[in-house]
Amino acid sequence: MPTIKQVQITFDCASPERVARFWCEVLGYDPVSPPEGFDSWDAYNLTLPADERDAWFACGDPTGAGPRLYFQRVPEGKVAKNRVHIDVRAGAGLVGEERLAVLRAESARLVALGAVEDLVLLADGVNESCINMRDVEGNEFCLD
Repeated sequence: MPTIKQVQITFDCASPERVARFWCEVLGYDPVSPPEGFDSWDAYNLTLPADERDAWFACGDPTGAGPRLYFQRVPEGKVAKNRVHIDVRAGAGLVGEERLAVLRAESARLVALGAVEDLVLLADGVNESCINMRDVEGNEFCLD
């Protein structure tokens, strides 16, 4: 059986480019290049029928280390808690007040981009602090 070499994470959403650009800012990712033969996404979208425009967008880690993120437009809205979510490892290796300060600073940055802070979970002697958040379309993620 061959080993899987790459992973892509797919988001169902109403506005693929908007959600993708949010995650580019969160993770330091770059949008993928527009399809071959087009110098911009706007130029590409103008060639499509109106109902097919802005149907998808993707971004990737410029270092190649992280997974590609793919965003696809779907007609239904989000109705329940995510079964899978992204953990943004902003405080990896840090503990206590130092960790919490880093998480709070990153949360403030992401809120300015359109995220919503839901819940700050403080260290309890077993688990370190983390912050539950939602992206620009309400998808849950954690700062940990």
